[in-house]
Amino acid sequence: MQEWIMNFIIALPAILWAITIHEFAHGYVAYKLGDPTPKITGRLTLNPFAHLDIIGFLALLLVHFGWAKPVMINPRNFRKMDPRKGEVLVAFAGPFANFVSAFVSVLLLKYFPFSAFPANISEPLFLIFKYSIFINVAFGIFNLLPIPPLDGSKILEATLPPKLYYSYKRIEPYGPIILIILVISPLLNWILVPLVNAMIHIMLIIT
Repeated sequence: MQEWIMNFIIALPAILWAITIHEFAHGYVAYKLGDPTPKITGRLTLNPFAHLDIIGFLALLLVHFGWAKPVMINPRNFRKMDPRKGEVLVAFAGPFANFVSAFVSVLLLKYFPFSAFPANISEPLFLIFKYSIFINVAFGIFNLLPIPPLDGSKILEATLPPKLYYSYKRIEPYGPIILIILVISPLLNWILVPLVNAMIHIMLIIT
């Protein structure tokens, strides 16, 4: 139990950053496309408390599956792009921010001068960067799954022709149930683990 608590404390900065940068990126892209909603609702900030959902965070602690407060947007305010295309950009912005964060963490893990610092500083830093790589990649890939209400579903919706779009929307009420089934079964690990490991491997190679 004590080891789990210590691991969680060390992983907490990476968890908070992954959630915060993901939601901030959604809001920032929507705002740059002309929608003031994220700014009005206080979501254009890197303060993690603005993005945390208490129930979602507690669920993360208890079952290792949680969620943040979704960023509210209004695509009808997009002045610089067609609303459907804008929704794709907004939806992809969150996972993309996670992947960038993971890439930066890989660079820090490989090139940060850990030996220049005492062990009580360098060892936690090393673990934080290590956790950050895995958490950000996993968070980004998970959110790209085409299951409502994840970002991947919004990307898919915006690219489907009308007939398929309306058929796909019919499963939207069942999205949370599908996610719960995935989380409590081994299916999610079968899907995520190979993808996460492959992306991390590629990042390690190109750096």
